[in-house]
Amino acid sequence: MPGFGASAGVTDSSKSAYHLWQGFSIAAVIIGGLTVLLMLYAVLRYRRKGDRIPEQHQYHLPLEMVYTVVPILIVFGLFAATLVVENKATANPKTNVVVNVNAFQWGWQFLYPGTNALVYGQTTESPVMEIPVNTNVHINLTSTDVIHGFYVRAFNFSRYALPGVVNQFTIRAQSTGTFFGQCTQLCGLYHSLMFFRVKVVSASDYAAWLATFNTPTGIANAAAALKTTNAELSSGVASKTSYTKFGR
Repeated sequence: MPGFGASAGVTDSSKSAYHLWQGFSIAAVIIGGLTVLLMLYAVLRYRRKGDRIPEQHQYHLPLEMVYTVVPILIVFGLFAATLVVENKATANPKTNVVVNVNAFQWGWQFLYPGTNALVYGQTTESPVMEIPVNTNVHINLTSTDVIHGFYVRAFNFSRYALPGVVNQFTIRAQSTGTFFGQCTQLCGLYHSLMFFRVKVVSASDYAAWLATFNTPTGIANAAAALKTTNAELSSGVASKTSYTKFGR
């Protein structure tokens, strides 16, 4: 089935949105084609011939009911399909994998509560958020300073990072690999360099990666960052913090 210019992505929600787009596009092609055929039929069948005006008709109630009710049913069908996909995208099922993502000028911090994992990077450093495949990953998204945009191309997903607001969502990647992410809101001088990556790995590789942070430095850095992040999450007001580079 054609993609109509869209990509399926690698997450549950991106694939659902992709199939919805396919359905909308196919419906548009069918309805548009039918409309053009009816217009051509009317032009050719009832065109004026010489001085003779074609026979005029009005008040065909069965036909009028059809072209009134059918479009309404189509709109309801498209609305219902959209509602199902949107509810799936905004659902937050319970999961043990949580990442607190903080955006700031001009970089990203990824903190994993309950572990010592902390990854930080700015401008050209492109920090990596590592997550397990086929697992629900809950994201708490905040901003330290101005409005940023969390966007991963392969996920077909974007969400605002707002100061004073905690945006929550869940992603579930179905394929392993490393995927490009970036800030999508003009946020200052080095906005164009505010990149990050999402690395999707197996569950065993993810557990091994978390274990690499069990060092005195890693524990201290994670504890300090968690204290600041918990203050943001509990108060709803973004807090300024000092960042220490750690992780990969």
